[in-house]
Amino acid sequence: MATAACPECAAEIELDADSVMVGEIIDCPDCGVELEVVNTHPLTLELAPEEEEDWGE
Repeated sequence: MATAACPECAAEIELDADSVMVGEIIDCPDCGVELEVVNTHPLTLELAPEEEEDWGE
């Protein structure tokens, strides 16, 4: 298991670094914000990018 701090609320998040993939989106269990796994060794999390509507373009 690996731990990383939520960049929004600083909660410690514990994940199995071998079972998550870079680019995977997870939810912070404390504040609920969506986080993106940007590295697995060491485990690094960033706020997930906001998806913009393309309105069919």
